[in-house]
Amino acid sequence: MSVLLETRGLVKQFGEFRAVDGVEFRVQEGEVLALIGSNGAGKTTLVNLISGLLRPDAGAIHFRGADVTAQSVHERIAAGIARSFQLVNLFDQLSALDNVALSIFSRQGKTRKLWTLAEADRRVWQEALEILATFRMDAKAGVLAGGLSQGERKLLDVAIAYALKPKLLFLDEPTSGVSTREKSPIMDTISAVVRSEGISAAIIEHDMDVVFAYSDRIVAMHQGAILADGTPEQIRRDERVLTTLIGTPESR
Repeated sequence: MSVLLETRGLVKQFGEFRAVDGVEFRVQEGEVLALIGSNGAGKTTLVNLISGLLRPDAGAIHFRGADVTAQSVHERIAAGIARSFQLVNLFDQLSALDNVALSIFSRQGKTRKLWTLAEADRRVWQEALEILATFRMDAKAGVLAGGLSQGERKLLDVAIAYALKPKLLFLDEPTSGVSTREKSPIMDTISAVVRSEGISAAIIEHDMDVVFAYSDRIVAMHQGAILADGTPEQIRRDERVLTTLIGTPESR
């Protein structure tokens, strides 16, 4: 597999606190990677740097061979980097179909004209419905986002990011806040979609059962730095990870 994304010496500091400390992080083409670590380890800050929500204090970000360190969020989305959020950002007063269509219009640079284009551009609505079907949510197309279950909201959030047609998709705790019985169906759906489409996915996740079941590679962070990087079996046997993360009650 070739390298899709690479960070070099990435640093982000908030006052005296160094949230990301010289991180060298890679994502390969077509892999599903899990990013783990205790709260405050630097996971979300790293993803915010890569997706453009934050600017690094030092270091560089390369995506598909190009330096994207200075690019805006929208430029990175256009390049193929998208993300979902731990706290789902949906338009609750719009239907599931409308939420996905809005993402498609955004991808096409048409958001300012959304409501005038909405009726005219039937291809967008057809694509939005197909995306919902891909995530097994076409039956919920007409339901207001605010009326969906937490699990359905999580899937819709990922569908909205998927509608941007990313090459690399960051998923921020896709199973947080959902019941235990909903976790496997959600992850089965997400995993099937990204693997069938050849999308690289990096998942921030605290649930170790999810991490070990669905990832090809695991990167563990601690105090702003990479603690370990390996296959699920390698991480299971890594004493530093066992002592620092998996062995603590909070992260079990």
